[in-house]
Amino acid sequence: MKIGLLSDTHSDLDPKVFKYFESCDEVWHAGDIGDEQVVSALENFKPFRAVYGNIDTVKMQARFPEDLFFECEGLNIWMTHIGGTPPRYNTRIKKKLKERVPDVFICGHSHILRINRDEDHHGMLYINPGAAGNHGFHSIKTIVRFEINDAKIQNMEVIELGKRGAIQK
Repeated sequence: MKIGLLSDTHSDLDPKVFKYFESCDEVWHAGDIGDEQVVSALENFKPFRAVYGNIDTVKMQARFPEDLFFECEGLNIWMTHIGGTPPRYNTRIKKKLKERVPDVFICGHSHILRINRDEDHHGMLYINPGAAGNHGFHSIKTIVRFEINDAKIQNMEVIELGKRGAIQK
């Protein structure tokens, strides 16, 4: 299963996402989607999973969960928008991690790309794909692409879409 992961589009979906995610089986969005046009474009492109973020409207919050727990190719996945970073998770996340630790924890919000193992939580893989949109303090827009095969993450790729605010072709 090949996954395309992005976050923090803030209503601005870079057209290059479609090129880089063409070979993906699913697209996952870790919140701060923005408007419905982003959702429609991604849903019409590939099977789509998402959580809402802090800038998303009440309508978007009714459509998508705050926390999405699911299984993919033998791995337990937890995706949310606001999570913090290992070992400094926010209070809500710390509480939930005491109840259950997924194999992969995905969040957005910080606009800071970060991928690492959290050894304090049984080697859970932490993924924040950075920000794919133009709103925020990040300099470079980033997305992540990876595969899940037989309960293993493989071929993890960080893709830079270009500078934030740059006119896209």
